[in-house]
Order: sequence, then C-alpha cells, then structure tokens
Amino acid sequence: MFEYSARPNLLEGRIIMVTGAGRGIGEAAAKAYAAHGATVLLLGKNEENLNKVYDDIEAAGWPQPAVIPFNLETALPHQYDELAATVEREFGRLDGLLHNAGIVGPRTPIEQLTGENFMRVMQVNVNAAFMLTSTLLPLLKLSSDASIVFTSSSVGRKGRAYWGAYAVSKFALEGLMQVLADEVDGISNVRSNSVNPGATRTDMRIKAYPGENPAVNPMPAEIMPVYLYLMGPDSQDVNGQALNAQ
Repeated sequence: MFEYSARPNLLEGRIIMVTGAGRGIGEAAAKAYAAHGATVLLLGKNEENLNKVYDDIEAAGWPQPAVIPFNLETALPHQYDELAATVEREFGRLDGLLHNAGIVGPRTPIEQLTGENFMRVMQVNVNAAFMLTSTLLPLLKLSSDASIVFTSSSVGRKGRAYWGAYAVSKFALEGLMQVLADEVDGISNVRSNSVNPGATRTDMRIKAYPGENPAVNPMPAEIMPVYLYLMGPDSQDVNGQALNAQ
C-alpha cells in the first residue's frame, strides 16, 4: 500500500471535482477529500447515488459538497463549457480534478470487439477526460496549487490479451497525463499525474473477475493514501508521474 499519512486539515479550503463520485473508488475519494477539509464537487450520471454520497458527507459534518449530474457518455462540447461556467460562477476556481469515472467494456479478443463498443469505452474513459481537462484547465490555473489525477490501470501500462478497449483507453490516459504534465511544467501551478488503483473491491472489479473472491482485495477506502497525497500540498513538486495505490 502507498505509504502516506494525511494530516486532518490537509485539503482545507480546497475545491475538488471527482468524476464517478456516486460509488466505488470515486465515492471513497470524495469522502476522503471532504473529511480532510475539501469542498467536493460530486460529478456522475446517477443522481440518486450522488445524493446519497452528499447526505453522508453532510451527516459527517464535513464541508458541504455539490452534486453535478453529468453523463460523460452523451455530453456534448457545449455542455462542458456550461459546466465550467457554472463551476466558475459558484466557486471561482478549481484546486483539484480526479478523473475516476470509467467503464470496462467487453473483455474480448480485438478481432471480436465491435467498433461501437470500442468507441463507447473511448468516449467515457478518454474523450470525456480530455473535454473536462481542457475546459476546466483555466479554472485550475486560478488555483495557487492545483492537481489533476488520471485513473490508470496495470493494463494501461503493459497491454494484456482480452482487455481490448479498456487497456487502450488507459494507455491513452497515460499519454494525456504526460503531455499535459510537460505543458504545465514550470509555467503554472497545475500538476498532472496518474494512479493505478490496483485490484480493489468494486462493482467494476467483480464484473471483470466474476470468479475472484472479492474479500482478497482491499476496500476503496483503504487505498486512499495516494489519492490524498496527490491532491494535497505535499505533492506540489510531483508532476508527470505514474503512481500505484497498492
């Protein structure tokens, strides 16, 4: 497990957007950020799930979050512009962006992977991450210390058979992270890194590995040290790095 102990007020005053915040790793990250003082913008397509996370954060007495229902699979360019305008109007800036939302798609040989399924995975995992990053970058540049975190995978660092569109999408995210890191290096207070969560007890993992005993994997809350580290001031000089949660 990534070794890091976050102080209680690590993210005090920070405004952090988490995509796919309704469950799994996104939910755990949103709660961890809120517990350490951040105002969290909960973005996802299932409003019911987002509202539940919102209620949990409120009940814990952490800073009041915001719910942003947004479908990354169907969103059009103008909707990203409207989202950025809303964030600017309500919050004035952004200090962090965790790209957590993603889909696995069919695990099948490339030969049997349909173009439709390939493009759907790329739309959610890559195109949406690019659109969010590019439209929110001006708001992140208004921060004195901003962090963008892309969610990668072991199959996005070394390809494996039958991981098809998912693996390709994660390779693309690593590339996007590196290009962005090089562009912002030394000229802004924004940094760009990736995290491979590793095997974690989530619905996505259970679907991908139906024969695996879920109990062998850590809960999302257990892999939060690296997520906290990258969003806080202790990682200020870390840019263009591919880190592992486990």
